[in-house]
Amino acid sequence: MKRFRNGEIWGFEAQAPTGPADGVVLGVDGGTTSTVCVCLPAAGPLPDPLPILSRAVGGCSNHNSVGENAARETLEEVMAQALSKACYSRKAVRAVCLAVSGVNHPTDQQRILDWLRDIFPNSVKFYVENDAVAALASGTMGKLHGCVLIAGTGTIAYGFTEDGKEARAAGAGPVLGDWGSGYGIAAQALTAVIRAHDGRGPQTKLTKSILDMLELPSPDELIGWTYADPSWARIAALVPIVVSTAEDGDEVANRILYDSVQELADSIIAVVRRLRLCGEDGKEAFPLVMVGGVLEANKRWDIGKEVVNCVSKIFPGALPIRPKLEPAVGAALVAWNRSMRELNDVREGDSPQISVLQ
Repeated sequence: MKRFRNGEIWGFEAQAPTGPADGVVLGVDGGTTSTVCVCLPAAGPLPDPLPILSRAVGGCSNHNSVGENAARETLEEVMAQALSKACYSRKAVRAVCLAVSGVNHPTDQQRILDWLRDIFPNSVKFYVENDAVAALASGTMGKLHGCVLIAGTGTIAYGFTEDGKEARAAGAGPVLGDWGSGYGIAAQALTAVIRAHDGRGPQTKLTKSILDMLELPSPDELIGWTYADPSWARIAALVPIVVSTAEDGDEVANRILYDSVQELADSIIAVVRRLRLCGEDGKEAFPLVMVGGVLEANKRWDIGKEVVNCVSKIFPGALPIRPKLEPAVGAALVAWNRSMRELNDVREGDSPQISVLQ
């Protein structure tokens, strides 16, 4: 095992026990805003409520946002913290599922897999996915079937069929089209303020709302504020102002939100059609997991509800799910489900996927 940064991060292992023979699994949800790792026992069946042994939180682990070294350091730190809190060493780990935003290509997966193999014992099973997989699993108790929409700082729609086919839409980052995301909504609002200020667009209450929040004297100051630190999460933090301004009757703010709803719905519709999750007649039921701060209800504006209404007009079988579990637990359940299935396959030959909860 290699220590990626230095020996200090794993220094606790000198006193930590190896752990029980059945071991533990780690689930990591790595996003643009934060990274969470949870530790679950590897033995099954898992009871309800789930026995979460520990939880650790770190910063951004999207390599597209902070760079590969910083992303890896964050991931290693949260895994070490989770094991330390649970009082186990890496020798107790049986499986790890890293569900990280920015994992968009097999080469991304392979780089992370190679890095994980340097950190953990050879016997550990690794599963590297986009963070949308953890979000889906958090609503389906670890079963990868259905479609998930994440709408937070960024956005992505991701789907799985029961036989393992997968498809995605959006999730290409702010430059290539995360429209409907927190970043996308806030960026449109900032643009609307600038357009109103220089006479290219209609006047909007967003001007006063945003300037008051940021304590800036004029729209001219927005340019310096935006480019001084154009981080995605910092821009996306303006979304509540856009929503409250829309609820106050501003037409420009309302148009931004309506357009965002359509963008988010279109992402889901694209995934469902490509995978035929709705069946041949378009009416078959499928889980639709909804995750992210943009989808939370407000006083009058409920973006998540509006998205579901749009999708349901085309696919009446969509079954909206607001997960009670956080995505990191979903990632841990993916690790648990897959490792247990592989173990059963070794012992008994091919067998159906087991349920997470009995």
